[in-house]
Formats: sequence, structure tokens, C-alpha cells
Amino acid sequence: MGIKDFDTKTLDIILERMIESVGKSKDEIFRIGEQSRTDHEMLTSELAEVEELTARVICEGDRLEGQVRKARDVLSEVSMHFKDYTEDEVREAYEKAHQLQMELTLNRQMERQLGERKKDLQRRMCSIRETIDRADHLVSQISVVMNYLMSDLKEMGEILEDAKLKQEFGIKIIEAQEEERKRLSREIHDGPAQMLANVMMRSDLIERVYREDGIEAAIAEIKSFKQMVRTSLYEVRRIIYDLRPMALDDLGLVPTLKKYLRTIEDYYKTVKITFFNLKEERRLPANYEVALFRLIQESVQNALKHAEATEIQVKLEISGNAVTVVVKDDGKGFDPKKRKYNSFGIMGMKERVDLLGGQFAISSKPGKGAAVIIQVPFPDGK
Repeated sequence: MGIKDFDTKTLDIILERMIESVGKSKDEIFRIGEQSRTDHEMLTSELAEVEELTARVICEGDRLEGQVRKARDVLSEVSMHFKDYTEDEVREAYEKAHQLQMELTLNRQMERQLGERKKDLQRRMCSIRETIDRADHLVSQISVVMNYLMSDLKEMGEILEDAKLKQEFGIKIIEAQEEERKRLSREIHDGPAQMLANVMMRSDLIERVYREDGIEAAIAEIKSFKQMVRTSLYEVRRIIYDLRPMALDDLGLVPTLKKYLRTIEDYYKTVKITFFNLKEERRLPANYEVALFRLIQESVQNALKHAEATEIQVKLEISGNAVTVVVKDDGKGFDPKKRKYNSFGIMGMKERVDLLGGQFAISSKPGKGAAVIIQVPFPDGK
């Protein structure tokens, strides 16, 4: 399956579902972690109560143990001098010693139970703490996975979409080359070829006028003939400029741009084109001069053909090892985010700027004109 047949929308749907599924898992683990934290807080509170109660029980046990020793001493005294005490006093000494011993036994039993409870709470807290740590770790890992899903895989979709556009762009280049050949064929046929045919006819006409009407009529006809030849020469030069201005190799970018823009202004009549060279005028590497000329040419042609502009400003700044170009028009403008079907002109310009390692931007709004901004670094030397 080729890139052209690949549905990037399907990849987007798969990506969205993966992100949604991973996001739900992350939320569920987060809820588990939060519930574990709540349970941990409850157990911590209960452990504090158990420890406080244990302290009171131990304190009470110590007190009871002291009383038991005293009661045993009293009981021992009564047993040794049994005859000196009444029956009620003996019974009371036994009952008190027994009662205190029972209370101490219950106290020690409660202390052991509280100790077991404390150990159980600590074990549960330790287990919950591990659950919280694992949940936090999983949430962290899932966040990393989601970042990859939302960046790398999304970038993959963009790469595929870009590759698809480039494939379409390549096809459009072939189509554009054929269209350019057709256009040149029509222009040469309708312009210079027709005028050359007229030259032949007019030359025959001049001879006939000279024979029939005399020298003055022939001179008038020759003047008209010269104007027609001049127009033909202008059309030929315009076609040559569209293909590749010879002055670009001889004079450089700035003089060629000045001449080209004057030629375009004279040809269209309805548009005013202003050129500003903001910094020094110097030669650039040949491939950069050609590329920048084509970019400016494309921008101006877009302003004329699509924007219906009446005023165009071209600004060029060569500073250090960088060139900045701004082509601004007062045309009808457009929304740069909405690429029309088959409108590959802007994409072609961006591709050319990317190959030069530069930056390309368009600022435009419907009804507010447009500005093409190009910044290109270039190496030292020509």
C-alpha cells in the first residue's frame, strides 16, 4: 500500500483510542492510589489511637501491679497472723487481692491485644504504602507513555501526512512542468510567432505601398512596422525573464529584481510595485540568487493573479550571512490555515526555503492583504 492510499485519519482514530484507553487506565490507577492514601490516613489515625490507648493500659497495669503487690503483702500479713484478724477482715484481704489480680490479668491481656492490633495496623500500613508507591510509579510511567503517544506517534501521523503531501507535490510538479510547456507554447505561438508572421506580411506590404503610394507612405508604414517589431521584442524578453533572467548571472540579484519588477509593472499597468533594498548591495552564491529570485517572482505573481493587488512592496535586506525578504500586497488576502485543493504554490515555496535551511512564513487575513516573509542564511563566498 502506497503513501497515497494510506488514510491518515484512520491513524488519528487509532491514536485517539489508544490515548483514551491509556488515559482511563491512568485515571483508574490514580483512583486506586488516592483510595489507598485515604485508607493509609485512616489507619494512621487508628494506630495513633491504639498507641495512645496502649500507653494508658500500660500505665494502668503498672498502677494495678503496685496495688497487687501491696494486696499480697497484706494477704501475707493476714495469713501469718491469722488469729489477730477477724473472719471478715481475712475474707476482705483475700477478695481484694483476688480482684486486683483479675484486673491486672485483664489489663495484661488487653495490652497484648493492643500490641497485636498495633502490629496488624503497621503491616497493613506498610502494604498500603507499597500500593501507593506502585500506583505513583505506574501513573508516572503511563504519563511518559501518553507523552510518547501524544507527541511521537502524532508526529508520525504528521510525517505520513507530510510525505503524502510531498508525493502529491511531486505529481503536481510534473503536471506543472507540462502546463508550463503548454503555456510557453501558447505564448510563443500567440506572441512572437504571430508577430514574426506579421513581420513577413508587413514587409511585403511596405514594398507594395512604396510602389503604389510613394516614399512618404512607405516611411509611415515602416514606423508602424518598427513599433510592431519593438512590441515583439518586448514579448520575447518578457518570456525570457519568466524562464531565467540573463542579468541574474551577470549583474546579481538586486539589479535583476529592479529590472524584473519594472518590467512587470509596465506590463500589467494596473499595479504599482515598489522595491526597497534596505542594506548593502552585494552578490550571493549563485544558487541562492536563483532561489531567492524565484521565491520573489512566485510571491509577486501570486499577488497579481490570486490576490488582485494594486500595490506590491518588495523589501530585500542582506545583512551578515543572512537574507530577509518581505513581499507585501494590498490584495484580498486569505486564511493561511486553509489550503485550497491543488494550491501547491505556497508548499513549493516552503520546500524551496527548507532546502536552503531558512524560514518561511505568511501573514494574511481575508480582505487585509498578505505578507510573505522569507529568511535564509547563506555561506561565505559565492
